[in-house]
Amino acid sequence: MTKIGVLALQGAVREHVNAIEAVGAQAIIVKHVEDLAEIDGLILPGGESTTMRKLIDQYGFLAPLRDFGQSGKPIFGTCAGLILLAAEVVGYEAPHLGLMNCTVARNSFGRQKDSFEVQLHAKGIGEDVAAVFIRAPHIVSVGENVEILAEHDGRIVLARDGQYLGCSFHPELTEDVRVMAYFLTMVEQRGER
Repeated sequence: MTKIGVLALQGAVREHVNAIEAVGAQAIIVKHVEDLAEIDGLILPGGESTTMRKLIDQYGFLAPLRDFGQSGKPIFGTCAGLILLAAEVVGYEAPHLGLMNCTVARNSFGRQKDSFEVQLHAKGIGEDVAAVFIRAPHIVSVGENVEILAEHDGRIVLARDGQYLGCSFHPELTEDVRVMAYFLTMVEQRGER
């Protein structure tokens, strides 16, 4: 069975575990660097990116996470996870992991009280995909080989760069598991090579 890990330093871990299990994969909670060796793909959940980065540094995850992505194993970043994945973050001199060829701006859709849910057309995933936005970032620009999968109000909110999938919103907070199923396919296709 395909094993998908969820980085469990902060954020919506349980919700991702539920979504992974709903699409028929095995969920692994990643709390230690050595847990990365057990998994085929990894989810960087939502949360607070600055806090998550501090915990990544504190627990020695920075280089192992970069190595995991650069080995070709898929990584799916949602909300703060997208910020961690991005090659550039507006207003920051250096990225966090710097793996996905895109530039991201933080807090693009208002404060926590401005949270909302919409339905999006997501290329390759489906129509009316449920998307919950909570203090969400957006993708300002993408590199040459990055595929834009969804936009909301003219802003890029879902994109794929090879083995990296970046998402502004929280699909794990809905009953709609099609984005997770898409990521599972990415992981399975990588495993077939």
